[in-house]
Amino acid sequence: MIRKFDFLVIGSGVAGMSYALQVAASGKGRVAMVCKTTLDEANTAKAQGGIASVTNLELDNFDKHIQDTIVAGDYISNPAAVRQVVEQAPAGIQRLVTWGVEFDKTPSGSFDLHREGGHSEFRILHHADDTGFEIQRGLMEAVRRDKRITVLEHHFAVEIITQHHLGVEVTRRTPDIACFGAYVLDPDTGKVDTFLSRVTVLATGGVGAVYSSTTNPEIATGDGIAMAYRAKATVKDMEFVQFHPTALYNPAEKHPAYLITEAMRGYGGILRLPNGEEFMQKYDKRLSLAPRDIVARAIDREMKIHGLDHVCLDVTHKDAEETKHHFPNIYKKCLSIGIDITREYIPVVPCQHYFCGGIQVDLNGLSSISRLYALGECSCTGLHGGNRLASNSLIEAVVYADKAAAHSLAHIDGYDFNEQVPEWNDEGTMTNEEKVLVAQDVKEVGQIMSAYVGIVRSNLRLHRAWTRLDILYEETEELFKRVKATRDICELRNMINVGYLITRQALERHESRGLHYTLDYPRHALDQK
Repeated sequence: MIRKFDFLVIGSGVAGMSYALQVAASGKGRVAMVCKTTLDEANTAKAQGGIASVTNLELDNFDKHIQDTIVAGDYISNPAAVRQVVEQAPAGIQRLVTWGVEFDKTPSGSFDLHREGGHSEFRILHHADDTGFEIQRGLMEAVRRDKRITVLEHHFAVEIITQHHLGVEVTRRTPDIACFGAYVLDPDTGKVDTFLSRVTVLATGGVGAVYSSTTNPEIATGDGIAMAYRAKATVKDMEFVQFHPTALYNPAEKHPAYLITEAMRGYGGILRLPNGEEFMQKYDKRLSLAPRDIVARAIDREMKIHGLDHVCLDVTHKDAEETKHHFPNIYKKCLSIGIDITREYIPVVPCQHYFCGGIQVDLNGLSSISRLYALGECSCTGLHGGNRLASNSLIEAVVYADKAAAHSLAHIDGYDFNEQVPEWNDEGTMTNEEKVLVAQDVKEVGQIMSAYVGIVRSNLRLHRAWTRLDILYEETEELFKRVKATRDICELRNMINVGYLITRQALERHESRGLHYTLDYPRHALDQK
């Protein structure tokens, strides 16, 4: 079946929904939003801490936020991208408020601001400790109210469509590659439909499921990045995988791990060994408020030195009622496993959390493929550089959604539907009865990436990962050609592609920088050995 939409948005987090709402409001055409599960299941909803924006002009300013971002990114951020996001953040916050998102305020009516690791001032807007959920709620309600947006839940994008599907040989040196839509799997029919579009937006989130332990939902399999890479788009900074220092250590709960927000350290939480000893003074003068890469490596080292399964975060010295007020969901979660955080330490461990690399885009969110935009965690804007500053991700998504909407609206009249695109051909394939192979391979990808391409790397570990992933790639591609497309085998293909890209670009970076730390190129004596 062939379906036509002027704007095709693949993904339903803050980036995808912000974009959809803005282009729908223009009245310039039909908008479709493809979600592989439901509209509410996105990484956005898992973001606890908050969203960064300069709002207190008496103490804060754009230059401070810019400098904090560049320092956290280890000085390889794109300065133009940093300035764009920081300076347009207040307008982005206002758009969220207009769409119905609520942020906590002080009795005087101003925003109640938190401070997080790497920030020099209090500039984090929040909604208790479930800010991402509140943003997702507000945007979902706005999307569902907008009749100009068609929401297609439980639909899975298999490939984006380019000249390759018209019989043209496309390589990474081919000029003027263009996107004409996507092939999308309909779960009700089991068929792959052809979605033609004038503009396509990838807002598919992160890659957490590529690792065996992550704070991301299971749907974060790097689909957009893998599809764009196979279509010969440029990908960048894939080696920069952020591990959040403080996920709740709970062996009974594997996936996703429960996040203990950065804001808890901004609130005054202190990292300790289980015996109560502090350790961050050995690694950074900012102590527990150092950027995430430093804190994660410090925890990883202390765990290895002392043979620990976890370290601890201590807020027992803070007022109990204030703690429960600021972090009601964390308090409730920890209490459910027998830990009263007002009296006891919280056991924490580093866990894959965010991805700084992805599909390279310009200041308008446009990829190297014409008519194809990438927004949110699947994109690489250059804002984060080698390491994302806490709470910069949500505001990046909002700002770039606005830029992409304005740019695509200005150009869409020059684009037509490509009526020559063939329908998906699965003739001669069979139903996949080898589900056990796919499930085992998914587990193996996670084990490979966590063991060899984690917080601490080496050339030996990376080459071993490369070899193992190459075997999985050959086996999976052979199976994919023989069977009908299903979500599980498509996700496995994407995970292997993304794992390969992270490993390859990690090998290509001959230095330790930001989130990429390798034993072959140590930075200083206190780094992990």
